[in-house]
Amino acid sequence: MAGKLLVVDDDASLRRLVRLELSDLYQVFDSGEPEQGLALALEHKPDAILLDLRMPKYSGYELLQTFTSFSRTQSVPVFVVSGEAGAETKEYCRQLGAAGYFEKPIDFEELRKHLSQIVKTQRFVPRSEVRVRLRVPLKLRGTDCYGKQFEEMGTTENVSLSGFLCGCITELARGSVVEVYLTASGDEYVGKARVVHCDPRTAPVFMYGCRFVDKTGPWVLQ
Repeated sequence: MAGKLLVVDDDASLRRLVRLELSDLYQVFDSGEPEQGLALALEHKPDAILLDLRMPKYSGYELLQTFTSFSRTQSVPVFVVSGEAGAETKEYCRQLGAAGYFEKPIDFEELRKHLSQIVKTQRFVPRSEVRVRLRVPLKLRGTDCYGKQFEEMGTTENVSLSGFLCGCITELARGSVVEVYLTASGDEYVGKARVVHCDPRTAPVFMYGCRFVDKTGPWVLQ
């Protein structure tokens, strides 16, 4: 087998079709239940995941974000498979970390090509650094998306060696750079971080994923 493939979709006929089309290249695991899909991902450590966006009792967006942010699955490429064709939906999935987007009915020739390319590349890329769920008080300072200077206190949801996820009511542009201070024992300057991800669904408190571009002071992980 060339690798392992996980399919999470409540459409049983689509799961059977994927097995029929790709089982010659991949060991296919599948589930129509998102919770079981996550459990299968943790158990089998697939080389790639095919994920539907609309499933009963669970949003595919939430599961996509779980796969791409959870330390044990964040290095696994996730391909969204959906009947939704809007450009905004595709861009939002990309921002959440999706490696690709395929509309239904699936073009299996194109899917095979993308899976082959990204799985091959993935095998030579070290696993992403571990993120730790840790609430750390911060102060962010910089310029908001309207060009105004801001300074705001916030708390991280998780941290890694090179970045963090935190909430902020100030609207920031993706790609903007902010100054970061640890505030647990006074203002300790850490460095500058770039906003690489924003989840607008959580407004009025936006969730920003930030990665350090200049780290000169102390950080919670060394």
